[in-house]
Amino acid sequence: MSLLLIENLSVVIHDQPILDHVDLSIAPGQIVAVTGESGSGKSMTALAAMQLLPNGAVCQGSIQLDGQEMLDQSEAELCALRGASVGMVFQEPMTALNPVRTIGDQVMETILIHKAMSPAQARSRAQEVLSRVGLPSDRFPMSRYPHELSGGQRQRVVIAMAIALRPRLLIADEPTTALDVTTQAQILRLLRDLVTEYGMGLLMITHDLAVVGEMADDIVVMRKGKVVESGKTQHLLRHMRHPYTRMLFEASGHQVALPEPPPPQALLEVKNVVREYTLPRKRLFDPPGRHRAVDDVTFTLSRGERLGLVGESGCGKSTLTRAILGLENIQGGQISLGGQSVFAVKKTNMAVRRKMQVVFQDPFGSFNPRHRVARLITEPFHLLEVPPAGSEKQDRIAEMLTAVGLSPDDANKYIHEFSGGQRQRIAIARALIIKPELILFDEAVSALDVSVRAQILDLLADLCAAYGLTYLFISHDLSVVRTITDRVMVMKAGRIVEQGETERVFSDPQHPYTRDLIAAAPRLPAMDVSASVASPLLES
Repeated sequence: MSLLLIENLSVVIHDQPILDHVDLSIAPGQIVAVTGESGSGKSMTALAAMQLLPNGAVCQGSIQLDGQEMLDQSEAELCALRGASVGMVFQEPMTALNPVRTIGDQVMETILIHKAMSPAQARSRAQEVLSRVGLPSDRFPMSRYPHELSGGQRQRVVIAMAIALRPRLLIADEPTTALDVTTQAQILRLLRDLVTEYGMGLLMITHDLAVVGEMADDIVVMRKGKVVESGKTQHLLRHMRHPYTRMLFEASGHQVALPEPPPPQALLEVKNVVREYTLPRKRLFDPPGRHRAVDDVTFTLSRGERLGLVGESGCGKSTLTRAILGLENIQGGQISLGGQSVFAVKKTNMAVRRKMQVVFQDPFGSFNPRHRVARLITEPFHLLEVPPAGSEKQDRIAEMLTAVGLSPDDANKYIHEFSGGQRQRIAIARALIIKPELILFDEAVSALDVSVRAQILDLLADLCAAYGLTYLFISHDLSVVRTITDRVMVMKAGRIVEQGETERVFSDPQHPYTRDLIAAAPRLPAMDVSASVASPLLES
């Protein structure tokens, strides 16, 4: 008998069709993955299963949880089911958690709302489930707040909240998208163990086919609100019948052709850099502790070279990036660009700073939604002593938008009018508009689905050929770093433990930590091209 059975489900929101006759089933102890591009209907299917659709939504069809029709339940009855019979793990744990409440209180809240136990029992259960997800009380007291935890630890708290009452069904919406490979592997292992231990069903929403291949028993592929293909995961990934599934698979392993870098000529020089933070006192009269986030880091980035930086969360990547940009002072060492120091008497040297730009992970969050694109991408002009004006400014805007594959007419639009991939193109245009000598990409494609990610990587390769880009590419996605960089550095606990030509490091890693990172990264299964059956062409 199915634990969750969705039949012929259609959802319309304000006369806009969202889901179109979706069928899906999950049995106890089974993991089913729903995959597809952004906007394909994955998350809306999960929200429909929880009956958490926005106002104006009209559902038709059937959603049964343990034989109980969810569409017939009142709001009070649904509230009794949510958290107790079905739990949900959201994509962004920092958004899902309350920043002013302790992690213990937030896990207890689920239990107390359902009046399943007394407060003392609820506290004991919260401690038990936090320990179960790898946050034992001796190392992670229940009095901690979300901001005191790493991204992977916060995700574990969200999972603890979802399983506090041992629901029969767990829904996980992109639970590992923003996590580094080792933390991702730990979270996936935890979810798999919970399914085995509790016999719950797991509905996992993800765009990462490598994760799907390792985790799921069955896979459902969605496009534009429809299920285009479904079946046993390993069989489906090896014998894809629908061209859209094949496109997703090929985009997941997409390789770009970077132009050959020019002869080495040092541009960015980082020598013996140290960055420390003061820690709170453990006791009133104890001296404050020190945390060395960047520890004696040395490397050189040549003009026209593409350098990757990988490592776990908390290894010091972002701290090093901020130091290179002159946004954080350093306690030791030197950082110079083109022979000029980034710092001038402990202040940022703006003559150097204007030669660097950065592309952030979240393109929407890095733009002011009240301004049009023309103003957004010309923000770096304030760094120039004599910024372009008049027709020269308009020509520069048109040139940059065209260079990133957009239209000059897009300059008059607002950022909310664009898709995620288009927003990242605009972010790249903003970084390029003053033609900097160095661009830093900080997890610039980690939040994008596989097809959009492939387009952005192709764009970077084209820009390298057209503009001779020099960049430092920071990412936890090893497959992306492997295809988009010439050299790579591996960072652990503030130190560079290995560096070298990208392909050499990936094919023959020398440091045990590098080998662990590569081993933790999920891999796509092989596809049997000869066994695939031709299908109608994709809709436009």
